[in-house]
Amino acid sequence: MLFDILKSRRSIRKFQNKEVEKEKIDVILKSALLSPSSRSIRPWQFIAVTDADLIRQLSLCRDPGSQFLAGAPLAIVVIADKDSSDVWIEDTSIAATMIQLTVQDLDLGSCWIQVRERFHTQQETAGDYIREVLEIPEQYSVECMIAIGYPAEEKKPYDENSLPYQKLHFNKF
Repeated sequence: MLFDILKSRRSIRKFQNKEVEKEKIDVILKSALLSPSSRSIRPWQFIAVTDADLIRQLSLCRDPGSQFLAGAPLAIVVIADKDSSDVWIEDTSIAATMIQLTVQDLDLGSCWIQVRERFHTQQETAGDYIREVLEIPEQYSVECMIAIGYPAEEKKPYDENSLPYQKLHFNKF
C-alpha cells in the first residue's frame, strides 16, 4: 500500500557496497518516465550514473550536503529543458518524488540532493558544475540528484501519532 511506503521512506545517506541491479534501475527509470507533467510536456530528462568516478565527482557539486553521494552505487540526475515549460521545476520535483517512492518500493534507499539554487563555488553554481561533469547541453537545468542504493543504515518509519496534524485544514484555514 502506498501509505506504508510513504511512512517507511526515509532519507538514506549510507549505502552498502553493492551494485543496484540493472533490472531495478530500469524499473526506476520507467517510473520516472511515467511521472505526470503539466500539459504532458515532459520537460524532464534523467541521467543514471553508475560510474564510481563520476559519482565521486558529482558528490563534490556543493558544500555541504552532497558528499555522501560518493558512497552510493547509483545517482539519478534530474534535469529539464527550462525553455520548454514554465513549470519545469514542479515537473522535475514530481518526477524526483516518483523516483524516490519507486526506490523505496524496491527495498532500496534514497536521498534527494538539491542542486537548483545551490553553489559549487562562489562563482559557479552546482548545476553548472554538474552540467560540465556530465556534458549536459546548456539548455538544460539541473533540479536535483537522487542518491540510490542498498541502505547501510536503519531508520524507523514515521509514527502516525507524531504527524503534524495541526497543519491540516478542512474547507477553510
